[in-house]
Amino acid sequence: MQWWCFVVLAIALVLGASIASTNVGQPAILSSPYARWKFGPPKDPNFFPIAVWLQNPKNAKRFKEAGINLYVGLWKGPTEEQLELLREAGMPVICDQNEVGLKHRNDPIIVGWMHQDEPDNAQLIGEDPATGRKIYGGPVPPREIVERYKRMKVNDPDRPVLLNLGQGVANDLWKGRGVGAHPDDYFTYVKGCDIVSFDVYPVAGLNDENLLWYVAKGVARLVFWVNWNKSTDGEKIVWNCIECTRISNLEKKPTPHHVRAEVWMGIVHGSQGLIYFVHQFQPKFIEAALLEDPEMLAAVTQINRQIHQLAPVLNSPAIPDGTEVTSTNSEVPVHTMVKHYGSDVYIFAVGMRNAPTKAIFRVKGLSGKATAEVVGEDRRIPVVNGRFEDDFKPYDVHIYRIKRP
Repeated sequence: MQWWCFVVLAIALVLGASIASTNVGQPAILSSPYARWKFGPPKDPNFFPIAVWLQNPKNAKRFKEAGINLYVGLWKGPTEEQLELLREAGMPVICDQNEVGLKHRNDPIIVGWMHQDEPDNAQLIGEDPATGRKIYGGPVPPREIVERYKRMKVNDPDRPVLLNLGQGVANDLWKGRGVGAHPDDYFTYVKGCDIVSFDVYPVAGLNDENLLWYVAKGVARLVFWVNWNKSTDGEKIVWNCIECTRISNLEKKPTPHHVRAEVWMGIVHGSQGLIYFVHQFQPKFIEAALLEDPEMLAAVTQINRQIHQLAPVLNSPAIPDGTEVTSTNSEVPVHTMVKHYGSDVYIFAVGMRNAPTKAIFRVKGLSGKATAEVVGEDRRIPVVNGRFEDDFKPYDVHIYRIKRP
């Protein structure tokens, strides 16, 4: 294992609290990470970006009903027709900076620009004339991504630029990065954007439901890389992609429980925005497959609704070391993120492996008797001097709100 893997794995173990702090009982000071851009995503602290990837604007209203508040990517766009449909639906978009897009520099429906998808993967360079086999080279050089970013910012400094990277962010066994790729490339890739995201699909893509924690691993690495460059490149925002269809996997597809776990694994480890991948390619192509899956659509809608309800909390500063957690099953770590909002303490907790455990929490700064409300579960747990415990089924997510005595 290379040196940087040890560093990042260590970071991943302790992440779950971010780098800001506040005192228990004080109202959290909310400031939007998008406030620096005139035409960026909404600056309202109640806004948490929940996007879909590369979808037809004709479905924008239906996605909006499911709690989606952003489009990322437009097929061969943006076009005037696409932008008009999104405007009618009230759905902002992050899209390519093409000729049509630049004509709309003063149009608030466009809230960001984007690079090509997954430039860190091997790029198609040709085709073998004898066999018709596609030939791939290496990834787009990291410095080229930085130069493209600079050009986009010259064209329009009033919007953020999004860079979405591939599964190599989390998957060290991935061979799809191609010739000449190196793990250290990512330290430079993240310089070429304002918002950095990545995609890994453990169930549909890797065919292994035991690897859901790769979502958290990748987010933790992005947080580490952007913080490494923070002093010279300023603040970067981390998002991540989420699977919710079978994509091309004829054997497996994620369950609603998997999806909820992946969502909260990402958020707990520092993600500030989500992008759902909702396509299906096999056994037949369905662009908006999420909308054709009633069970998953209901589950995703509920997940999104809860995130929107908790957005002011999620956008408040996280508390480093806000709680200590002991898992009775040493093979199943429980990772947490702690927020103080008003006089309440919020603990977001995720079981990180596909097995059960019991978690024992010790919340710092609490004394006496209190009660932990398990948000959305109609349960309450007694808390004594900051200590309480709860059971976690495989990949369970529990959100606790504790009012100070």
